[in-house]
Amino acid sequence: MTAAHDLIVVGAGPAGSTAALCAARAGLRVLLLERGETAGAKNMYGGALYGSPLDALIPDWTSRAPLERHITRRVTMFMTPDGSVSLDFRSRAFAPPTPNGYTVLRPLFDAWLADEAVRAGAQLATSTLVAGLLQREGRVVGVRIAGTDEAIEAPLVIAADGVNSFLAKEAGLVGKYRPEAFEVGAKQVIRLGRAVLEERFGLTGDEGADIEMIGSGIGDIIGGAFLYTNRDSVALGIVAEIGALSESRTRPFDLIENLKRHPAIEPLIRGGTQVEYSAHMVSAGGWDGISRLHAPGLMVTGDAAGLMLGVGLYFEGVNYAIGSGAAAAETAAEAIRAGDVGDRMLSGYRRRMERGFVLRDLKAFRRATPLIHRRRFQVAYPALVQGIVEDVYRVDNSRPKRKVAAIVRRRLRQQHVSLRGLVRDGLDALRAFVFE
Repeated sequence: MTAAHDLIVVGAGPAGSTAALCAARAGLRVLLLERGETAGAKNMYGGALYGSPLDALIPDWTSRAPLERHITRRVTMFMTPDGSVSLDFRSRAFAPPTPNGYTVLRPLFDAWLADEAVRAGAQLATSTLVAGLLQREGRVVGVRIAGTDEAIEAPLVIAADGVNSFLAKEAGLVGKYRPEAFEVGAKQVIRLGRAVLEERFGLTGDEGADIEMIGSGIGDIIGGAFLYTNRDSVALGIVAEIGALSESRTRPFDLIENLKRHPAIEPLIRGGTQVEYSAHMVSAGGWDGISRLHAPGLMVTGDAAGLMLGVGLYFEGVNYAIGSGAAAAETAAEAIRAGDVGDRMLSGYRRRMERGFVLRDLKAFRRATPLIHRRRFQVAYPALVQGIVEDVYRVDNSRPKRKVAAIVRRRLRQQHVSLRGLVRDGLDALRAFVFE
């Protein structure tokens, strides 16, 4: 019996919808399965989209996609429980016609991208939960649908079912579960009103701000936080290590509430109204957290493959999802035309990824992921930076001013950081972020 579909894509997030779009354009009969009532209904993301991978796929996407604001202001904030020091960058170089990124709300953006796949010829089935893979003679030949006896067959399946992918696990593409490779992300959307938002963040028109926070502003838990401006609201959230949350018995919601009371954040959201709260697991393994990308009859894309970069300066995932989805679709079209969906043919997916930006980025910053999770980088160094700046700015005429070197030595002792340790960590940071 001939299968009704050439390709089944599981999950209508950015990776899955991009794969379905590109594969349909290549002439494949594509079935895109989504467990939510609509594409994006199960996604919590509200943040920055660096959408240059879409330029070649949908040249006019910036005029048609549901975008919130173009980002002209980037802030990296080093936080302690009672203060912060920020690197605040803004530039007209990131304004139209050459924007660098946009803020988006995933339920809206995902639904739009899935519609683009349908326009290209893919068939979208929502409210459809995949229970597992259909395998025969060591090869994936389709999927099983939850709550029914139904199985849908196709020569090839692309798993885009999100972080901690159960399809990748079932296919044996994921190793032993490591708690340190995952974090919990939680987010509130807080409505301020457009005029208030633009005044507080120094924005005009459709300009937007992206604030990434490093340090102990959310409490004594390793993690980070973010704030992104939408049209009339902000997305404020945290990411925190799963193991630390479990051990401390702290709820993600409580961490966000702590963050909302922080002196650097409270003035920005004062008087706002919470309109949404959501939490979700996110990949934090970096290069070491990437799964094997294929097995006979199966490829894995986006978050399902661990393709996420979260290292303080960079917090990206949607662009990697789009890039990997396109590469998987190109490989799928090649494999279906050749009538060969075995490992040898599907290895072209890995080669495409290695030539593109996704794996090259993750490999280049492979040292950054473990570095940024060290407690010194999360707690001691933000406190050290804030303490030094505080001492430099403090005017106390009851005693002579200290030179900066003396201030640094005092604050190093206070944070129990040796000069040797500082140099060692500094060299590690240079290897992770600066040098090849």
